[in-house]
Formats: sequence, structure tokens, C-alpha cells
Amino acid sequence: MSTLSARRFAPDDAEAWNAFVTQAKNATFLHDRGFMEYHADRFQDASYLIEREGELVALLPANRREDTIQSHGGLTYGGILSGTSMSASLMIEVVDTLTTQLRADGYSRLTYKPVPHIFHTQPAEEDIYALFRLGAMPVRTDVASAIPMDRRLPLAKGRKSGASKARRNGVEVAETQDFAAFWEVLTGTLADRHDAAPLHSLDEINLLQARFPQKIRLFGSFLDGAMIAGVVMFDCGPVAHAQYIAAAPTGRDVGALDLLIRHLLDDVFADKAWFDFGISTTDGGQQLNVGLSRQKEMFGARSVVFQHYELAL
Repeated sequence: MSTLSARRFAPDDAEAWNAFVTQAKNATFLHDRGFMEYHADRFQDASYLIEREGELVALLPANRREDTIQSHGGLTYGGILSGTSMSASLMIEVVDTLTTQLRADGYSRLTYKPVPHIFHTQPAEEDIYALFRLGAMPVRTDVASAIPMDRRLPLAKGRKSGASKARRNGVEVAETQDFAAFWEVLTGTLADRHDAAPLHSLDEINLLQARFPQKIRLFGSFLDGAMIAGVVMFDCGPVAHAQYIAAAPTGRDVGALDLLIRHLLDDVFADKAWFDFGISTTDGGQQLNVGLSRQKEMFGARSVVFQHYELAL
């Protein structure tokens, strides 16, 4: 077989890149160039294509930060994206070829965030093994909470009673396009309860939703026509991922999120393999927000780790 080669992504590669992403066994729409490049002003793209005789074998979404290449600093997970024909032995070749090229391009370190297994349509952890062989070390672990939808655990009593309370108070749930109304709820909640702000501005989420209208969806709980809680969902193939969850004080009082999340689990995303609530850790994974983690677990979610590795080049 002919040898592999690795080269930097160029704008003319976008169509081929996106076509590969749609067929990859461990990619989601977050790896589409239309999503990756919404914050191109903040991340210097340094993505790579790995090819054999001009045919794509794998992709590495990445950005440059001085002499470090990150996969990818602007995404929750990056990693080497591959198709269903990828084998363990071929991945060893891919990683050897890629790291050789990275050294030649002046990088001294690779920070690497593999795609967590719940997002795989087929097992795709060959990259972790190949990097281990080269001495990559785990440097961070975040804990997320996810539900396997075909074997859901029962909701905790408090979540059931919250949903019932919302119904008694006349709360209605529906999909909506009113991101501005939800962003008011979200920014207020994050500022008051966590001294934080959303990762995306309202303009950014509107831009991304316009680019991916079937992948980014907003669902709200309404009382007398006013939004009192909401969830922004990212459709990531086998995973329904809750990107943002927030409730106004009135929403918290009447159990609006309990009713809304139950609706998402029972009706909207019942056919998904996983429902992912996202991570509950801060400070590089060292601090667990116990209350937040427990809230997710009360819906039947359990822990999935999002790992980070580092390889000296």
C-alpha cells in the first residue's frame, strides 16, 4: 500500500472536509466548517487532512496556539475523525504520519480531546491507543452526565413532582425560534447563580442556528405566553445534547424545567441513543459542581468522561 501524507487544511478543501464529516463514524456537525469557523477570529485554524493517493483517510480539526496544536481549542471535543473502514493498525499509521508532519511544521506539543464514545456511530477509539503508543498522557478529565435512551433509569421523585406541578400551574412546552427571549433568561440565570456568561453570544447562536436549523433547536416552557425556562438542543447524530438549560425564578418555582426535559426525553428525542446534559466540572476538571451533577442524575443520567491528552512532539 502507498504511504500516507498529512497536509494543512485550505479553504478549497471545505467541501471535501464537510462531505467526509457526514460519513465519519465519530464526527458531529460541530466538525462542519460552517460551525468550526464561526469563531475563526479567536482561533487560528491549523486543521489537517490525512490522505492516501489523494483520497481522504482522516481529518484533524485543530488550531494553533504558539508552538502548541490543539484539537480543537474552540470545540468541546476534536480528535482525529475517521470513517468506518478505519482500523487500529491504520490509525497507528495515521498518527505516525500526522505527528511527523506536526514536528516538521514547528509544533512541540499536541493537546488532544478525543470524541467521547457516546458520539460514535461505530467504535472509534483507535486514536487513543495510537497516541498512547507514542507516550501521550492524560492531563484532564471532565465529567458529563448522559442517559442511554434505550435503558433509561426512572426519574427521581422530585423531578416527577416538579413536572406535575408545572402542569397544574398551566405551564405549556413548545419548540420556539425566540432565542432572544431565552438569552434573557439564560444570561440572567448564569450571572445570578454562577457568575458566568454563555459561551455563545446571541448573535453567534442566531448565526449558527441559521446555518444548522435542523441541528440547533430551542424548546421553551411558557406561562401566560411568557418564556420561563428553555433548553437549547444540539442534534449530534446519536446524541441529543443539551447545550444550554436555564429557568427564570418563576420557572424554578413551578417546575418548568422538569416538565420541559421530560417532554424532550419522552417525546422529542426518544429515538436517540443518548441524551447528554454536558459537563458539570470546572477548574480543568478538578472541581465537580455537585448540585448541578445531582440535578442531572435525578433525570436518570450517569457519568461519561470527556478526556484530554497531551503529547510532546
